[in-house]
Amino acid sequence: MWLKRRKKENRRFLPVREQKDPARGVFTRRALLFMAVQTVALGELGRRLYKIQIEDGDHYARMAAKNRISKRLLAPPRGRIVDRYGVALANNKENWRALLMPEETTDVTGTIERFSSIIPLDERDRTRIAREMRHQRRFVPVMLRDFLSWDEMARIELNAPSLPGVLIDVGTRRVYPEGELLAHIIGYVAPPNEKDVARSALLALPGMRVGRAGIEQSQDDNLRGTAGSVEMEVNAVGRVMSELNREEGVPGEEISLTIDRALQQKVLNAIGDQTASAVVMDCQNGEVLAMVSTPSFDPSLFDSGVSHAQWIEWTNNQRTPLINKAVAGVYPPGSTFKPAVAMAALESGLVSPTDRFFCPGHLDVGGTRFHCWSRWGHGSVDLHLALKYSCDVYFYEVARRIGMERIAATAHKFGLGTQLDIELPHTRTGLIPTPAWRQAHHHHWNGGDTIVSGIGQGFVQVTPLQLATYTARIASGRAVQPHLVRAINGEIGKQVQPDHWPSLDMPDRYLAALRSGMFAVINEPHGTAPKARLDLPGITMAGKTGSAQVRRVSRALRESGHFNSANLPWEYRPHALFICFAPYDSPRYAVSVVIEHGNAGADAAAPLARIIMRDTLLRDPVTHTTPPPESVADASSLVSDP
Repeated sequence: MWLKRRKKENRRFLPVREQKDPARGVFTRRALLFMAVQTVALGELGRRLYKIQIEDGDHYARMAAKNRISKRLLAPPRGRIVDRYGVALANNKENWRALLMPEETTDVTGTIERFSSIIPLDERDRTRIAREMRHQRRFVPVMLRDFLSWDEMARIELNAPSLPGVLIDVGTRRVYPEGELLAHIIGYVAPPNEKDVARSALLALPGMRVGRAGIEQSQDDNLRGTAGSVEMEVNAVGRVMSELNREEGVPGEEISLTIDRALQQKVLNAIGDQTASAVVMDCQNGEVLAMVSTPSFDPSLFDSGVSHAQWIEWTNNQRTPLINKAVAGVYPPGSTFKPAVAMAALESGLVSPTDRFFCPGHLDVGGTRFHCWSRWGHGSVDLHLALKYSCDVYFYEVARRIGMERIAATAHKFGLGTQLDIELPHTRTGLIPTPAWRQAHHHHWNGGDTIVSGIGQGFVQVTPLQLATYTARIASGRAVQPHLVRAINGEIGKQVQPDHWPSLDMPDRYLAALRSGMFAVINEPHGTAPKARLDLPGITMAGKTGSAQVRRVSRALRESGHFNSANLPWEYRPHALFICFAPYDSPRYAVSVVIEHGNAGADAAAPLARIIMRDTLLRDPVTHTTPPPESVADASSLVSDP
């Protein structure tokens, strides 16, 4: 027993290396496994860190910057519109506005409601905001309110922590320094609609405007420009701390017009409060120097939004202030059409300048009597006298002989009843009727239709711009086209050169016969427009009167001797028209005037045209590269050398 106990005690003191540990192998395997797991974990961590910092470093840097930096596009400044001397007609002015960045707030509706409690939003604003939120992407800012005052901006800044995504931005609004003076030419801009935005994403930017009329519409692409961008540093609540970088947009191109603003004002002053239109053109190259349509409107109202009451007032006004009567108003030309009929007769070879017709005061065809404006008639007249006296019977007979097709073809060559190539939208072509046109509308063309067309009545309709073009073509013998754009970004177009326009391909002797008859209208005894005679030494003018009926006058009333159209209600009186060019020996300017329901062209339109032509000749804009004085002292410089 003692021996056994002794052996057991001796084993307790054996060297360690001689002891056997059963857990030693298990411990070693666990350590190796643990180390392997650690190695894999560290390897994966290293791989992830490499991916995050190296491979995806730029991505996460952008995400981090997104929380600190707000980047958005900037609407570019719209290009200016200036007159021929550089006077601003459409410009830009800074204004402050509140924008909402939808991607920077988690509660768009709540933000808008809180903003509305600070800066009230009317129903129109709310409708617009809701529409833009539906159709625009979240990174495109939405305008909450435009034209902010300093007090409103202060309130927004004070409440910035409760308005995430709302920021104050400086934008531009379109201003028209001349107001109503050039509204029909310049047009106006308005916020883009859904169709506009679908065509160009640039139009979704706050502050972008689209041209809706006039030059603003026809030159919209040139005026629009290219968007810029701005980067701003913001804090956790979205308050702007600083501007980091800005790239300004490229402004739209500057459009220089042929218009002389000062002459435009003179024409408007001459027209006064009449419902009328007048056009002044350069006979040699077709530049439109003035184009007035009255009454007019204030184009700046469209930028901020026209009220319903204002729109109703405009649309219910029988004088149609929103319509540019110079290009969209159509009128029977009356006797101003007679030179075109005369040219058609001469070119046909069926009538010569010396052929005479007898005028007893009427022409009977079948059972219908067609009256001359003079009850007593003009006796035997040739072309010169027919134009001078404006004899209706002469042109009745001429029209009957040559037919409507020849008249229409010549009228079209003069620019009547055609689409003129001018940089304005919504222009109308008017109408020079033909038998084929009438039959296409399922009606019969009869001889009476041709006869009344010979004096510019019946279905014949033209615009004041066409009348000015027609006059310029008679005066110059060239197929000039009217145009309003003189230069883009200072580069003058080729159309300002007279040689750019081809010949009318009409015999010079026939054009001279027309000019001679139009000279007699003003300057010879018993002409129909002595009130149009110029008082400038050495300068004479040629022209043609016209009165266009708007309702038929019965034969009995006309023959009673008691009919006077001046006694009719305003809307039933004839339109008064006049066309002219000057100087007669070396034509430079053409003028057309149409006074709605002005009654007699000789009494109403001719004196007005005289004033306009006189102001044009004294100012003589085509010979100046800088604004001329109010008048040129020596008008004799306009007279050509003998």
